[in-house]
Amino acid sequence: MLEITEIPCSLKQGATEQGCLDAGTREACRLLDIPNSLITHCELRRKSIDARKKSNVRFMLSVRFEFSNDVDELELLERVHPRDCRRVRAIDPSEPDFPSPCASALPAPHPRPIVVGAGCAGLFAALTLAEAGLKPLLIELGDDATRRSAAVSHFNATGELDPSSNIQFGLGGAGTFSDGKLNTGTKNPLHRLVLKTLVEAGAPRDILWDAKPHVGSDILPDVVTNLVDRIRSLGGEVQYRTRLVDVACDAQGAIQAVRTLSDGREVEIPADRVILACGHSARDVFELLHTRGIALRRKTFAMGVRIEHLQSDIDAALYGTAAGHPALGAAPYSLVAHLPNGRSLFSFCMCPGGEVVAAASEPGGVVTNGASLNSRAGANANAALLVNITEDDLPGTDPLEGIRLQRSCEKAAFALGGGAFKAPAQLIGDFLSKQPSTGPGRVAPTYPRGVTWTAIDEVLPAHVIETLRAGIPLLARKIRGYDDPDAVLTAVETRSSSPITIVRDRATCMSDSTPGLIPCGEGAGYAGGIMSAAADGIRCAQALIASLT
Repeated sequence: MLEITEIPCSLKQGATEQGCLDAGTREACRLLDIPNSLITHCELRRKSIDARKKSNVRFMLSVRFEFSNDVDELELLERVHPRDCRRVRAIDPSEPDFPSPCASALPAPHPRPIVVGAGCAGLFAALTLAEAGLKPLLIELGDDATRRSAAVSHFNATGELDPSSNIQFGLGGAGTFSDGKLNTGTKNPLHRLVLKTLVEAGAPRDILWDAKPHVGSDILPDVVTNLVDRIRSLGGEVQYRTRLVDVACDAQGAIQAVRTLSDGREVEIPADRVILACGHSARDVFELLHTRGIALRRKTFAMGVRIEHLQSDIDAALYGTAAGHPALGAAPYSLVAHLPNGRSLFSFCMCPGGEVVAAASEPGGVVTNGASLNSRAGANANAALLVNITEDDLPGTDPLEGIRLQRSCEKAAFALGGGAFKAPAQLIGDFLSKQPSTGPGRVAPTYPRGVTWTAIDEVLPAHVIETLRAGIPLLARKIRGYDDPDAVLTAVETRSSSPITIVRDRATCMSDSTPGLIPCGEGAGYAGGIMSAAADGIRCAQALIASLT
C-alpha cells in the first residue's frame, strides 16, 4: 500500500469524499505514471484546509492506494520524480485493534475488574476489557445520556444544580457536552482505533479523515450510549448514580475492594484491579485518595476565561474571500502568545459556531466551558483563553492546593455574577482599558444562565489577569480583529485540566503506592482531551489484561 500526501484539491471538488478520492486518484496516476485501472482501492486518510493564501484557499489531502496483484509497489516508488519523493511512501496497512477474548476470561482468584468513571477514558477502558471477555463493572456518578441531558437543560433554565449529573458528571464525561473535538497534537497509533469505534457507534464518517475532526454535542449523547450498549452486549455491567466512597487495601497496600454508594446504600465490592478514570472534576475522589495515602502530586494546570467573537469575523480573518463557502464551514483556530514575563497565553477547546456553557458541578461556584453542535452554525466563536498555573504559583506542598485555588476562583465568580450561577463578563475593550463593562456591544454572550457586566480582575490570580491583558493584543497580530473591543470575556474557566497527578508506573500503569489501582485519563493527569483520554483508557486496560497473565 502506498500513501500520497499534500494532494491539492479545490473547495468545490473537496466538498465530498468521492470528490477528494477522484482528486487523489488523478494525482496518483500523475506521480506514479500509471493508468487508474491499476488502482483497486483508495482511502481518504486526511483532509486539511490550506488557507496560507487567502486568494486560493483549498484542501490538502492524504490518500492511501492499493494496486492490482501484478503491480510492484517498489517499482512504482522508483518512478516518482525526486522532487515528489517525500510525498509518496510505502506504509504498513495493519492497525491496532481491541484484544481478542482471553482464553480463560478471568484467571482464578481474580474478581472482575472495575472501572470508575464513564468519561472517554473509562468508556474505552471498559470496552477494551469487555472485548477481552473480562466482563467489567463500570460505575458512574452521574446519569445516562438521556437523564443527564434533562438535568443540564433544567439547570440552564432554573439554576437548580444536580451535583451528581451535570456538564462535568454523567455518561461520556465532560467531553459529551462540548464540541466533541477529536484533534490532538500527538500521534498515538490507538487514535485510529478510537475514531473507527466512534464511527461504528454513530459518529459522522468524516472524523476518519478530517484534520480537525469533531462530533458535536447533539450527536455525542447517542454515540456514548451506543458504546455502553456494546459493553453490555459483551457481558459488561454499567451502573449509574453510583459514587466511589472508599477503597480498601490489604496489609501490603494492594487494592482489595471498593465501597460504593447508590440509592442511599453502601456496598463493598471485591476488586484487585481498578481502573480509576474519574475525570478532572472528581474532587471528592482526589480528597479520598489523599486521605488514604495514595500517591498524588501537583501538576501544572491552567485557568482563564471564555472569549467570544462573531464567527463571521473569525471566518473572514482566516479565510478571506472564501469565508462562508459551504465546504469550509465555521473556521477554528489555535493560538498561543509567549510574553516577556515568561508566561504564555493560549487558546483551548475552541468551539466554532458554538456557545459558552454553564459547567458548574458544585453549589456556589461558576464554571464556564464551550460547546457546539455538529453543524457549528451558531453566530459566535468561543474558546478558552488560558494561562498556566505552575507548582511555584501555589503555596505549601499539599497536592490538593490547586483544587483550592480553582474553588476560590469559582466562588469569586459566583459572587461577582450576583448568584444564581450568573457569570461575570467584560468586553475586551473595557478589559484592556481597565474599566468595568455596563452592557454588550456587537457580540451577544451565549452563557445560558446570563451574565453580569462588570470587571473580571478580582476572580483570577493577578498573573493570569496580567497575562490576559498583555497577551490578547499579541494574539490579534495572528488573527486580525482578535482584540475587537466588542468581543466578550466570560469568567471563569477553571476545569481545562486536572491540577493533580495520581502517580503511576510508566510500564504497568499501576499506582506507585497501591498495586492493582490503575489511574487513567484526564483526572489522573495522563490525558488532555477526548482522543488522548480514550487512548489512555485502552492502554490502561491493556496493562490490566497483561497483569493477569
